[in-house]
Amino acid sequence: NIAAFGGDPRNVTLFGESAGAMAISSLVASPLAAGLFRRAIIQSGHGSLVRTREVAARLVSKLARVLKIEPTADAFRTVSDADGLAAIRKVSKPTTRLDLRDAAGREPAFGITRFAPVIGDDILPVHPLEALRSGAGSDVDILIGTNREEMNFFFVPTGIRRKINRWLAFWYLSKSQPGSWQVLKSYGMGKRGVRPGHALTSAMSDLVFRWPARQFAEAHRGRTWMYEFDWRSPACQGELGACHGLELPFVFQTLGTVTGPEGMAGDAPPLALAERIHNMWVGFARQGTLPWSQFSDYNRLVYQLSKADVEVDPVMPAARFLASAPP
Repeated sequence: NIAAFGGDPRNVTLFGESAGAMAISSLVASPLAAGLFRRAIIQSGHGSLVRTREVAARLVSKLARVLKIEPTADAFRTVSDADGLAAIRKVSKPTTRLDLRDAAGREPAFGITRFAPVIGDDILPVHPLEALRSGAGSDVDILIGTNREEMNFFFVPTGIRRKINRWLAFWYLSKSQPGSWQVLKSYGMGKRGVRPGHALTSAMSDLVFRWPARQFAEAHRGRTWMYEFDWRSPACQGELGACHGLELPFVFQTLGTVTGPEGMAGDAPPLALAERIHNMWVGFARQGTLPWSQFSDYNRLVYQLSKADVEVDPVMPAARFLASAPP
């Protein structure tokens, strides 16, 4: 349909961030979307935030109980939009008890969302990483990356990071990740000068975003480039850092909307960096080119956007805890 707007149907680029990036990751892996787009830009997303049918059935049963119906397709068809939305909102509340851990004790969404793509149907017959390793999406050029301090967005502005003690950090992470105490220790928990909240946010940045994105890049059999947004915002007394979503005003060159004493990017964000990132994204969408080498098993290059240089396989302590995660 893009031809009707003057576009080239042979050169379509999908582009999303966070939940949008998770959705695009699923489309790259889905056989139903094969051949519909040429490139994908995946910002702070990956293909591992999915659920098995067995786990999803628990969520469906919970929704059915809230709606006072049987957990069947026919019963859900009788539910009005308003009642369905109210039930979804209720089930999504953190106060609603619902165990969505898989057989290995992992919760791939880490409590951020209850709803996620389900594997085992015609959209995602198998886990996205398994599909990629088998060649799905190999004709799609991919630019994928994350921000260095993703979870600061969720824990810093609220002041939660400063208030978390060791027990709370362990309790919170244990709801989603086996061996959570060992994970936190690998990020400095218990060491002098390392606050529990900092250990938790660093660990979760890697567990939730950075390492799964690396796994997606490794699994993809087509042309793949990987980046990391590393510019640190001075907001929140310098603690916000390179948090989730901070790259968006750089990509769209809309820094004026997040600049100022209360702005996410502080008083004087680097305009030249925004122009450079914007031009790289546009160039990738148009020509499929970027100013650094592709990611591969033998070089594992990750381009640092602020430094304008590559790092080889940046260290993530979480890797050894997730390397054996399914699939």
